[in-house]
Amino acid sequence: MIEHKTVSLADQVFEQLERDILTGKYPRGEVLTENRLSAELGVSRTPVREALRRLEQEHIIEDSAKGAVVIGITEKDLADIFMIRKYLEGLAASLAAQNRTDEQLADLRETLEFQEFYLNKRDAEQIKQLDSRFHTVMYKLSGSNAFYDTLVPLHKKIQKYRRVSVESSSRAEASVAEHRKIFEAIAKGDAVGAEKTACEHVENAYQHIIGKDR
Repeated sequence: MIEHKTVSLADQVFEQLERDILTGKYPRGEVLTENRLSAELGVSRTPVREALRRLEQEHIIEDSAKGAVVIGITEKDLADIFMIRKYLEGLAASLAAQNRTDEQLADLRETLEFQEFYLNKRDAEQIKQLDSRFHTVMYKLSGSNAFYDTLVPLHKKIQKYRRVSVESSSRAEASVAEHRKIFEAIAKGDAVGAEKTACEHVENAYQHIIGKDR
Protein backbone atom coordinates (compact mmCIF):
# COMPACT_ATOMS: atom_id res chain seq x y z
CA MET A 1 0.00 0.00 0.00
CA ILE A 2 1.34 3.42 -1.00
CA GLU A 3 1.77 5.97 1.79
CA HIS A 4 0.93 9.56 0.92
CA LYS A 5 4.10 11.62 1.43
CA THR A 6 5.45 14.94 0.19
CA VAL A 7 6.88 13.15 -2.86
CA SER A 8 4.29 13.11 -5.65
CA LEU A 9 2.00 10.09 -5.75
CA ALA A 10 3.14 9.26 -9.30
CA ASP A 11 6.76 9.20 -8.12
CA GLN A 12 5.88 6.95 -5.18
CA VAL A 13 4.03 4.53 -7.46
CA PHE A 14 6.90 4.51 -9.94
CA GLU A 15 9.49 3.83 -7.23
CA GLN A 16 7.38 1.06 -5.69
CA LEU A 17 6.73 -0.68 -9.01
CA GLU A 18 10.34 -0.31 -10.12
CA ARG A 19 11.52 -1.83 -6.85
CA ASP A 20 9.00 -4.68 -7.08
CA ILE A 21 10.08 -5.52 -10.63
CA LEU A 22 13.81 -5.25 -9.99
CA THR A 23 13.63 -7.36 -6.82
CA GLY A 24 11.66 -10.06 -8.62
CA LYS A 25 8.24 -9.64 -6.98
CA TYR A 26 6.84 -9.30 -10.47
CA PRO A 27 8.80 -11.83 -12.58
CA ARG A 28 9.67 -11.59 -16.24
CA GLY A 29 6.60 -12.22 -18.42
CA GLU A 30 4.03 -11.20 -15.80
CA VAL A 31 1.26 -8.94 -17.08
CA LEU A 32 0.51 -5.82 -15.05
CA THR A 33 -2.75 -3.96 -15.68
CA GLU A 34 -3.77 -0.55 -14.43
CA ASN A 35 -6.80 -1.98 -12.61
CA ARG A 36 -4.75 -4.65 -10.82
CA LEU A 37 -2.01 -2.27 -9.73
CA SER A 38 -4.50 0.40 -8.70
CA ALA A 39 -6.20 -2.10 -6.41
CA GLU A 40 -2.93 -3.51 -5.01
CA LEU A 41 -1.44 -0.09 -4.27
CA GLY A 42 -4.66 1.61 -3.15
CA VAL A 43 -4.36 4.51 -5.59
CA SER A 44 -6.25 5.74 -8.64
CA ARG A 45 -5.34 4.61 -12.15
CA THR A 46 -3.82 7.99 -13.09
CA PRO A 47 -0.53 7.70 -11.12
CA VAL A 48 -0.33 4.02 -12.11
CA ARG A 49 -0.64 4.95 -15.78
CA GLU A 50 2.12 7.57 -15.40
CA ALA A 51 4.36 5.09 -13.58
CA LEU A 52 3.88 2.43 -16.26
CA ARG A 53 4.77 4.97 -18.95
CA ARG A 54 8.03 5.78 -17.14
CA LEU A 55 8.81 2.09 -16.58
CA GLU A 56 8.37 1.48 -20.30
CA GLN A 57 10.84 4.28 -20.99
CA GLU A 58 13.24 2.52 -18.59
CA HIS A 59 12.85 -0.63 -20.75
CA ILE A 60 11.83 -2.87 -17.85
CA ILE A 61 8.26 -3.35 -19.10
CA GLU A 62 6.73 -3.33 -22.57
CA ASP A 63 3.20 -2.60 -23.72
CA SER A 64 0.99 -5.38 -25.06
CA ALA A 65 -2.67 -5.95 -25.88
CA LYS A 66 -3.14 -7.60 -22.46
CA GLY A 67 -1.33 -4.93 -20.46
CA ALA A 68 2.23 -4.08 -19.45
CA VAL A 69 4.51 -7.12 -19.69
CA VAL A 70 7.45 -7.30 -17.28
CA ILE A 71 10.83 -7.52 -19.02
CA GLY A 72 13.02 -6.84 -16.00
CA ILE A 73 16.74 -7.31 -16.52
CA THR A 74 17.76 -9.81 -19.19
CA GLU A 75 21.06 -11.73 -19.21
CA LYS A 76 22.37 -9.37 -21.88
CA ASP A 77 21.24 -6.35 -19.84
CA LEU A 78 23.09 -7.78 -16.85
CA ALA A 79 26.28 -8.33 -18.85
CA ASP A 80 26.07 -4.84 -20.36
CA ILE A 81 25.41 -3.18 -16.99
CA PHE A 82 28.38 -4.88 -15.38
CA MET A 83 30.63 -4.05 -18.33
CA ILE A 84 29.67 -0.36 -18.06
CA ARG A 85 30.01 -0.42 -14.27
CA LYS A 86 33.43 -2.06 -14.45
CA TYR A 87 34.95 0.76 -16.48
CA LEU A 88 33.04 3.66 -14.99
CA GLU A 89 33.45 2.58 -11.37
CA GLY A 90 37.16 2.17 -11.94
CA LEU A 91 37.33 5.74 -13.20
CA ALA A 92 35.06 6.96 -10.38
CA ALA A 93 37.33 5.32 -7.78
CA SER A 94 40.38 6.89 -9.43
CA LEU A 95 38.75 10.32 -9.30
CA ALA A 96 37.69 9.70 -5.70
CA ALA A 97 41.33 9.10 -4.75
CA GLN A 98 42.20 12.45 -6.30
CA ASN A 99 39.20 14.54 -5.22
CA ARG A 100 38.28 13.07 -1.80
CA THR A 101 37.39 15.38 1.07
CA ASP A 102 37.95 14.52 4.73
CA GLU A 103 34.21 14.56 5.41
CA GLN A 104 33.36 12.23 2.52
CA LEU A 105 36.25 9.93 3.36
CA ALA A 106 34.98 9.69 6.94
CA ASP A 107 31.53 8.79 5.57
CA LEU A 108 33.05 6.05 3.40
CA ARG A 109 35.04 4.71 6.36
CA GLU A 110 31.96 4.66 8.59
CA THR A 111 29.95 2.81 5.92
CA LEU A 112 32.70 0.22 5.57
CA GLU A 113 32.94 -0.28 9.33
CA PHE A 114 29.18 -0.79 9.56
CA GLN A 115 29.43 -3.35 6.75
CA GLU A 116 32.13 -5.22 8.64
CA PHE A 117 29.99 -5.10 11.79
CA TYR A 118 26.89 -6.53 10.07
CA LEU A 119 29.01 -9.07 8.22
CA ASN A 120 29.95 -10.52 11.61
CA LYS A 121 26.23 -10.51 12.49
CA ARG A 122 25.40 -12.27 9.18
CA ASP A 123 22.72 -9.63 8.50
CA ALA A 124 22.30 -9.87 4.71
CA GLU A 125 19.73 -7.07 4.45
CA GLN A 126 21.95 -4.55 6.25
CA ILE A 127 24.97 -5.66 4.22
CA LYS A 128 23.01 -5.07 0.98
CA GLN A 129 21.85 -1.62 2.08
CA LEU A 130 25.35 -0.65 3.16
CA ASP A 131 26.75 -1.98 -0.11
CA SER A 132 24.53 0.52 -1.92
CA ARG A 133 25.64 3.27 0.46
CA PHE A 134 29.34 2.46 0.00
CA HIS A 135 29.09 2.73 -3.77
CA THR A 136 26.94 5.85 -3.61
CA VAL A 137 29.44 7.60 -1.32
CA MET A 138 32.30 6.53 -3.57
CA TYR A 139 30.51 8.02 -6.58
CA LYS A 140 30.12 11.28 -4.64
CA LEU A 141 33.82 11.25 -3.79
CA SER A 142 34.59 11.28 -7.50
CA GLY A 143 33.38 14.88 -7.59
CA SER A 144 31.54 14.18 -10.85
CA ASN A 145 27.78 14.58 -11.12
CA ALA A 146 27.90 12.73 -14.44
CA PHE A 147 29.47 9.64 -12.88
CA TYR A 148 27.05 9.79 -9.95
CA ASP A 149 23.95 10.20 -12.13
CA THR A 150 25.03 7.35 -14.41
CA LEU A 151 26.19 4.82 -11.83
CA VAL A 152 23.51 5.11 -9.14
CA PRO A 153 20.64 3.96 -11.43
CA LEU A 154 22.78 1.12 -12.82
CA HIS A 155 23.60 -0.09 -9.33
CA LYS A 156 19.91 0.03 -8.42
CA LYS A 157 18.84 -1.94 -11.50
CA ILE A 158 20.72 -5.06 -10.41
CA GLN A 159 19.45 -5.13 -6.84
CA LYS A 160 17.88 -8.60 -7.19
CA TYR A 161 21.26 -10.05 -8.15
CA ARG A 162 23.05 -8.09 -5.44
CA ARG A 163 20.67 -9.56 -2.87
CA VAL A 164 21.51 -13.10 -4.01
CA SER A 165 25.20 -12.22 -3.88
CA VAL A 166 25.22 -10.93 -0.29
CA GLU A 167 23.18 -13.90 0.89
CA SER A 168 26.24 -16.00 0.08
CA SER A 169 28.45 -15.68 3.16
CA SER A 170 31.64 -16.33 1.17
CA ARG A 171 30.82 -13.67 -1.44
CA ALA A 172 29.66 -11.22 1.24
CA GLU A 173 32.98 -11.62 3.04
CA ALA A 174 34.95 -11.21 -0.18
CA SER A 175 32.88 -8.17 -1.20
CA VAL A 176 33.45 -6.35 2.10
CA ALA A 177 37.17 -7.19 1.94
CA GLU A 178 37.27 -5.72 -1.57
CA HIS A 179 35.54 -2.59 -0.28
CA ARG A 180 38.28 -2.34 2.36
CA LYS A 181 40.94 -2.41 -0.37
CA ILE A 182 39.12 0.22 -2.41
CA PHE A 183 38.78 2.44 0.66
CA GLU A 184 42.45 2.11 1.56
CA ALA A 185 43.55 3.04 -1.95
CA ILE A 186 41.24 6.07 -2.00
CA ALA A 187 42.37 7.14 1.48
CA LYS A 188 46.03 7.00 0.37
CA GLY A 189 45.29 8.98 -2.76
CA ASP A 190 46.36 6.00 -4.87
CA ALA A 191 44.36 6.67 -8.04
CA VAL A 192 45.84 3.73 -9.98
CA GLY A 193 45.29 1.30 -7.11
CA ALA A 194 41.74 2.55 -6.52
CA GLU A 195 40.84 2.07 -10.18
CA LYS A 196 42.35 -1.41 -10.28
CA THR A 197 40.64 -2.65 -7.11
CA ALA A 198 37.27 -1.15 -8.08
CA CYS A 199 37.39 -2.86 -11.50
CA GLU A 200 38.31 -6.18 -9.88
CA HIS A 201 35.46 -5.78 -7.38
CA VAL A 202 32.84 -5.34 -10.11
CA GLU A 203 34.27 -8.21 -12.18
CA ASN A 204 34.28 -10.53 -9.14
CA ALA A 205 30.67 -9.64 -8.37
CA TYR A 206 29.62 -10.40 -11.94
CA GLN A 207 31.46 -13.72 -12.04
CA HIS A 208 29.78 -14.76 -8.80
CA ILE A 209 26.33 -13.86 -10.14
CA ILE A 210 26.64 -15.69 -13.46
CA GLY A 211 28.10 -18.68 -11.61
CA LYS A 212 25.01 -18.67 -9.38
CA ASP A 213 22.71 -18.56 -12.39
CA ARG A 214 24.21 -21.61 -14.10
